[in-house]
Amino acid sequence: MEFNVLVLGSGAATPTYARRCSSQLVSICGTRILIDCGEGSQNQLRKYHQKLQNVKMVLISHLHGDHFFGLPGLLSTMHLLGRTEPITVYAPSGGREAIELLFSVSGTDLRFPVEFKVLDFAEPTVILKERFYNITAFPMRHSLPCYGFLIAEEQPLLNLKPMSRIRYNLSNVDCVRAKQGEDIELEDGTILKNSELTMPPRQPRSYAYCCDTAFDESLIPIVHGVDLLCMESTFDEAFKAMAEERCHCTASQAATIARKAEVRRLMLTHFSARYRDVEPLIAEARSIFPDTMAAEDGLTYQIEK
Repeated sequence: MEFNVLVLGSGAATPTYARRCSSQLVSICGTRILIDCGEGSQNQLRKYHQKLQNVKMVLISHLHGDHFFGLPGLLSTMHLLGRTEPITVYAPSGGREAIELLFSVSGTDLRFPVEFKVLDFAEPTVILKERFYNITAFPMRHSLPCYGFLIAEEQPLLNLKPMSRIRYNLSNVDCVRAKQGEDIELEDGTILKNSELTMPPRQPRSYAYCCDTAFDESLIPIVHGVDLLCMESTFDEAFKAMAEERCHCTASQAATIARKAEVRRLMLTHFSARYRDVEPLIAEARSIFPDTMAAEDGLTYQIEK
């Protein structure tokens, strides 16, 4: 089943020619989830051949402009293109009021429902639970209320061994029960152990998005073991004091979180515009956590085991 991340924007604070403001499109089990919506995100979606109307929900980490200012334009464009399907927006307190004020003064009356859900809690909280995946939001340490997001697949059912259905003449009900881990009793009273019928499923995959945040080791148990951790690295160690002052991370700090959390891969993002070349930040992070890469606008990253 598909599970990937298309980076729409990987820059911090201000857009540059090479890097737009923070935004990502996560595709999982046929659902399109937009994480953050910096200015120009709607153009990035179209540039990279993504249909705006396919976006089912938007997760806003916090209300700084480089993560939020693109949302009014995105919703307005969806409206102008004839959208009628509802959309859900998860955002910290104030998000709804900001959007409603803009639409009020501009005389915009959307033809589709927007359901706002407020992120306002002190502990990691499951905000959406679907059949095949769930989304957890968790607070981070920033200058405004800010949340990270963990998107994780549910544990898949067991797999039937090849030919076991035909060999034992199993019914559809039997197959479902076997996949759920049950032993099966045949009509003649024979008990088939579940281990005779099934194989272990693939391991569920997970993706964590942490942007923006100061260095905070309380994140480690939340993102522990994820297959891909996307972590902000606005500065390098030369600007560590500035990072702390502005509640951001350096590349080394992001890599330290990744190493201590034992994640599989680390993707750095939210690069300050001062870095035309981010290779020094990648090198800094790799000295601590070797499996590190840089987010690049327009590239799609597969979530893999």
